[in-house]
Amino acid sequence: MPTIRVPRSGDRVYKSECAFSYDSPNSEGGLYVCMNTFLAFGREHVERHFRKTGQSVYMHLKRHVREKVRGASGGALPKRRNSKIFLDLDTDDDLNSDDYEYEDEAKLVIFPEHHEIALPNIEELPALVTIACDAVLSSKSPYRKQDPDAWGGELPVSKCANNLTQLDNGVRIPPSGWKCGRCDLRENLWLNLTDGSVLCGKWSSDSSGGNGHALEHYRDTGYPLAVKLGTITPDGADVYSFQEEEPVSDPHLGRHLAHFGIDMLHTHGTENGLRDNDLRPRVSEWEVIQESGTKLKPMYGPGYTGLRNLGNSGYLSSVMQAVFSIPEFQRAYVGNLPRIFDYSPLDPTQDFNTQMTKLGHGLLSGQYSKPPVKCELIEQVLREEHKPQQNGISPRMFKAFVSKSHPEFSSNRQQDAQEFFLHLLNLVERNRIGSENPSDVFRFLVEERTQGCQTRKVRYTERVDYLMQLPVAMEAAANKDELIAYELTRREAEANHRPLPELVRAKVPFSACLQAFSEPENVDDFWSSALQAKSAGVKTSRFASFPEYLVVQIKKFTFGLDWVPKKFDVSIDMPDLLDISHLRARGLQPGEEELPDISPPVLLPDDSKDRLVHHLMDPSDIDESSVMQLAEMGFPLEACRKAVYFTGNMGAEVAFNWIIVHMEEPDFAEPLTMPGYGGAASAGASVFGAAGLDNQPPEESVAIITSMGFQRNQALQALRAANHNLERALDWIFSHPEFEEDSDFVTDMENANANIISEAKPEGPRVKDGSGMYELFAFISHMGTSTMSGHYVCHIKKEGRWVIYNDHKVCASERPPKDLGYLYFYRRRPR
Repeated sequence: MPTIRVPRSGDRVYKSECAFSYDSPNSEGGLYVCMNTFLAFGREHVERHFRKTGQSVYMHLKRHVREKVRGASGGALPKRRNSKIFLDLDTDDDLNSDDYEYEDEAKLVIFPEHHEIALPNIEELPALVTIACDAVLSSKSPYRKQDPDAWGGELPVSKCANNLTQLDNGVRIPPSGWKCGRCDLRENLWLNLTDGSVLCGKWSSDSSGGNGHALEHYRDTGYPLAVKLGTITPDGADVYSFQEEEPVSDPHLGRHLAHFGIDMLHTHGTENGLRDNDLRPRVSEWEVIQESGTKLKPMYGPGYTGLRNLGNSGYLSSVMQAVFSIPEFQRAYVGNLPRIFDYSPLDPTQDFNTQMTKLGHGLLSGQYSKPPVKCELIEQVLREEHKPQQNGISPRMFKAFVSKSHPEFSSNRQQDAQEFFLHLLNLVERNRIGSENPSDVFRFLVEERTQGCQTRKVRYTERVDYLMQLPVAMEAAANKDELIAYELTRREAEANHRPLPELVRAKVPFSACLQAFSEPENVDDFWSSALQAKSAGVKTSRFASFPEYLVVQIKKFTFGLDWVPKKFDVSIDMPDLLDISHLRARGLQPGEEELPDISPPVLLPDDSKDRLVHHLMDPSDIDESSVMQLAEMGFPLEACRKAVYFTGNMGAEVAFNWIIVHMEEPDFAEPLTMPGYGGAASAGASVFGAAGLDNQPPEESVAIITSMGFQRNQALQALRAANHNLERALDWIFSHPEFEEDSDFVTDMENANANIISEAKPEGPRVKDGSGMYELFAFISHMGTSTMSGHYVCHIKKEGRWVIYNDHKVCASERPPKDLGYLYFYRRRPR
């Protein structure tokens, strides 16, 4: 009785999906809902939750599906209200099917005896239990807000929109070439709708995407609304209210954007809502990429499980299918399944590693991709109703977690698969399992060579990247004359309101795109120490290291002069075998004169400058978000903290320059030591929840646990098992009451750590350099006019043949459209 709770407002009640698997009430074993935490577990995992928490009362939910009884004429009997359906379940079953009927069953199960009490049972159960059971049965799904039909009212209307002040300052925003007004960032930029300032963001839950200058501007001025550049389409845009501290909708967005010269709502509509010049190109593209008109054979078994579409979630499904086809990700998550599930926090729905493991197991196990049995196929053929049934799994729980508090991915609009891929790698990096980090396979170093136009001297720098962005060399199209003729005919047809001509797709050689990638780029804002000022120069980029897996993005998307997002309708002959060895960085060449290695001056406010000079800056004042951005690039954590400290919290970009200058110093990765603070300042080590090189838990975390009355050895073992995450370590302790002090274990671990420390050398970003020869094994294609609309499909080469993953449908590909991809995944070939 004391463990049974009545759900309160705000409690999430999971009734449709297990926290560790994709079991549901439709599964053979049904679903068990804990009457205290309201988490749900399949039959395979409920015992784990009972042993870990001691919670003994569960509600067992089971939905029985039966074929309807048919009448004498062969048709189903007339529909009648089915009083046996009483669960408000968030499933994908068609309850109005003419062929099946459903019956729901609920009962209480008491562990460990598995004593069952059928529901409803008002006569025998205490009133509190009856009330709790009714509340659970009638509760709404925690994912209801993600349903496609609910998208229209998801975002609240901003209170600032109706009376928003817009300054008449003559600011006009161009359709491209944006840059933060306070730093050099050119991504995650937000346009303030009051004064037209373009500044970088920072308020996403993963603390990524900039230096927070848009937020600082609001604090300085009080101007409340900003719109994210790059998300503006004729259907709307991503708007954020600093005053209300949440994503909002702006009913006057068109007028507010027009004030700065952005005319996004002026489109020529048709009855179906599409623009005339979009009809033919998009129809053709959809048919080719989805291989329409071809009878595709469904695939079943391990690795052939699809993902149901949650409403414009194709970007997520395609990326996850590609990522989990990589052995390093399979080993890191599915290979560690028992350990990850056993050490998961009390609420596994809010743990990244648990949800990644759950998704990976669901895709790779084959448990949710089984072919229909032979007798069912025969019956369907006899009734002339044979249609391959592939249900797939629903990534609702995974999407809810990885998109939590993210203004873009938390919406039900289509998103950019490339942006989600980088967002996923960020989460993988922040939640690494011990020393293992599967995202290392994508990381590589880029050497940037900048030559001053005046001095002709050169500077070589390195940066970290995760994908190769390949420009579309439209000027090199093989059918240029045909394209020009098509464009003239199209314009004439539009002017005279005649039917548009058949689409002519540009055919661009891959070699031309690769050449455009390596061509010099003019820059006008690099620091020329010879002139002690910013200067103009020419920059070229090459690979300082080749990653184990190379991701190539085709930059198909741009903006027209009318600010409408456009996509190059282009065909590129992407090679199956790719050799980029000629793009290997060469370093300083004979005859080149290098610019003096002098960092640009750091301009600090007076108070910050005084603190820096006198070494009196408190370690707790270090900007941990900047430290996190640098650590995610692969630099040692303590080096990142020193870089942010010694540059006076001026942001990640300035700190990065400090790292480049000092990374060869012998104490580069040593802890930050400051007079007056008693030695090393490692207060931020536990913020990341990631093990350092020595795997030694932070002493402050150990002290917190021991202050609660636990043994030191117990605290050390728990922190190591939880990857130094304090909350998970406490969960581990409470779930392992049988712990016995093992001094030998602790001594051995500490000796091993000491050996690691003594042998460790300061290192830069973790890269897996090797040959520049690659083989194509997957690609993601986009259909639609922009990344904010349309659909994504993934093709993966498995067991020697191409397979198409189109949401829940997984089939053998007959004509993989390798020339129309958006993201290409290559694996390194052995030398």
